[in-house]
Amino acid sequence: MKIGILREGKVPPDKRVPFTPVQCRMIEQGFPGTKIYVQKSNIRCYADEEYQQQGIAVVDHVDDCDILVGVKEVPVEQLISGKQYLFFSHTIKKQAHNQKLMHEIIKKKIHLIDYECLVDSEHNRIIGFGHYAGIVGTYNGIMGYGLKYNLFDLKPAHLCHDKREMMIELQKVRLPNIKIIVTGNGRVANGAVELLGALQIRRITPFEFVKFSYREPTYVQLHSNNYNEALDGSGWNLQTFYKHPERFRSTFSKYTKACDLLIHCSYWNPAAPRLFTKEEMRSHDFHISVIADITCDIDGSIPSTTQSTTIENKFFGYNPITEEIAEPFDNKTITVMAVDNLPCELPRDASEDFGKELIDKVMPSLLHQDTEGIIDRATIAKDGNLGERFHYLKDYAF
Repeated sequence: MKIGILREGKVPPDKRVPFTPVQCRMIEQGFPGTKIYVQKSNIRCYADEEYQQQGIAVVDHVDDCDILVGVKEVPVEQLISGKQYLFFSHTIKKQAHNQKLMHEIIKKKIHLIDYECLVDSEHNRIIGFGHYAGIVGTYNGIMGYGLKYNLFDLKPAHLCHDKREMMIELQKVRLPNIKIIVTGNGRVANGAVELLGALQIRRITPFEFVKFSYREPTYVQLHSNNYNEALDGSGWNLQTFYKHPERFRSTFSKYTKACDLLIHCSYWNPAAPRLFTKEEMRSHDFHISVIADITCDIDGSIPSTTQSTTIENKFFGYNPITEEIAEPFDNKTITVMAVDNLPCELPRDASEDFGKELIDKVMPSLLHQDTEGIIDRATIAKDGNLGERFHYLKDYAF
């Protein structure tokens, strides 16, 4: 079995890799008969020489490989007919900008396995970069708060060599007794909590967050039930909320009066209520001055996220009175961080964690027998047809 590691072709290029050099060697040793070929690239976070030092072949082309593995979408003109691919295709929500990619995958009878669709028997995702999105997004939020109030100036995460250097930067942080909210309880939120834990910020309950004042910085982690309630007054039911989010309203305003920094990590269904409205943001009681919108849903759950930001320019200012974009750290604006590719700021660490999960949870099914149906459930297309779970894409794919 020949596995080809693709050179990322999407523009702007992504520095992450599906497997680190050491992990490639581990795969060759752990799965006898498997050989890895790495396509030459000068933009990866791991240099070609690092792969060669581990005895991994670095080549110009990977056309003769059986499985081709990348991170982001493969450019349409680079797709090879009949191959098996693994990458994030960003097609399962019928994303318009990738419809041509979907058409070509069907036309060329490509076997597409999407990382986002790799789930267990209970349909829980088993791999992803979300944890690092939470870590970096929270770091950016803390950095933004420091810049807004001239408290400290952190080195941007993307200029740090790795997570270790970024964590050393946290020694500069000196926060007043602010209150921080983290929304969600998945991978992204867990990353946010890890970063706040590294800062030794005290965790409190939702009740304490609203009712009490503290002499130190504190944070609360809010779940959906903490800030949503049924329109008909019935009790909270998580399954009903997932299936019928339109039957609920937001009660998040009870927290905005006490919050200084919002770190938004929770998944949002467009049918669900927004956390708060633009009208509520104009209220004198709205106390949030910095928002790290890690979810980065444009015109979504955070109404001030009207555009995404970049790794190089992470922040913009939102004026709640005029509803216009302004300077990020003006005292009349709310500072917003909405970078949509946060794990790319720490590509070496994010890649290492991602590759470890791929090896542990996916490679046995990919290279041996898919007894648990992991590969089958993640197959969007194969032999010119849609996978069983993706028939709803018919009008989009053909």
